[in-house]
Amino acid sequence: MDPHLLVGLVNTELRNHSESLEDLVKTHDLSEEDLRRKLGEAGYDYRAEQNQFR
Repeated sequence: MDPHLLVGLVNTELRNHSESLEDLVKTHDLSEEDLRRKLGEAGYDYRAEQNQFR
């Protein structure tokens, strides 16, 4: 999936349904490391204080 589309989906899920990145990856059985790497390669970093990738 295109990382720019993925970041939109992830941020929407974080905003609407998850209290943290840890909560999101547990709920959806995802690898936090893989998600951070894929979005990081596109220039996005997770900001815990905002609970979103920017």
